[in-house]
Amino acid sequence: MQLRKATRTKAKIRLGLSAVSGGGKTYSAILIAKGLCGGLSKVAIIDTENGSADLYSHLGEYNVLPLTAPFTPEKYIEAIKTCEKAGMEVIIIDSITHEWEGKGGCLEIVETLTQASSSKNSYTMWAKVTPRHQAFIDAILQSTAHMITTVRRKQDYEMSKDHNGKTKVEKAGLKEVTRESYEYELTVNLQLDTAHQATASKDRTGLFMGKPEFIPSEDTGRMIADWCEIGIDPEEETKAGVAKLANCNDVDDLKALKETLPAYVLSSEDFKIAATKKYNEVKPVTA
Repeated sequence: MQLRKATRTKAKIRLGLSAVSGGGKTYSAILIAKGLCGGLSKVAIIDTENGSADLYSHLGEYNVLPLTAPFTPEKYIEAIKTCEKAGMEVIIIDSITHEWEGKGGCLEIVETLTQASSSKNSYTMWAKVTPRHQAFIDAILQSTAHMITTVRRKQDYEMSKDHNGKTKVEKAGLKEVTRESYEYELTVNLQLDTAHQATASKDRTGLFMGKPEFIPSEDTGRMIADWCEIGIDPEEETKAGVAKLANCNDVDDLKALKETLPAYVLSSEDFKIAATKKYNEVKPVTA
């Protein structure tokens, strides 16, 4: 366990876009992605919306990976890995709602397992399904690409009792159709209205929170890209640390070098391998 100074490193955005049907989720995601990487050739859309991604092909030559039912967490993870292996810089998942509520999604998996069990206790089935859903979330958070996820929003309702004790149902605003805690995982979450105007419900960048509503565009993507580039690049810092090992002539030099390097460099596998090799070269020979 080791304390270290806080260090701002370059980042990959984790952006959420939510809207009702017709709110412009797909179109906005493509424009933002185009601004993020200066074009669309390295953008991929994992399309669960029956080909809706192809409707905007006039915007540029982006890539589409169609996803059909069953919408299991594992199927989404495989799609993300396929895009990463193809060298995509931005991955758009349009949408993640199906992983939760779609055919073969988490809610249906729990229902199927519950009906097949002797106890008929859905609570115990979540112990099996939650880790699968979390693996899907981890695939988004740990991706090597920028991630933009869209999610449907629908009218939510609340039940209460009036002064006569009768049950009544009231509208309770719009709710994102995915697991409730998902927004907490994101860097930025933008909510779109039917006029495609966006407001931030969460924002770690400081670019959008408390600002007037706006229509997402390529400029939005460029703003996010600039924010992501602020800070140091851990990979480049690690390469520089490995290069400095060449100037170490003895164990004392190694100790002195390690005192100057940040913890994320010292803990990287590349540096540890190179440092071990160098130590074996310069360690004192015992009789």
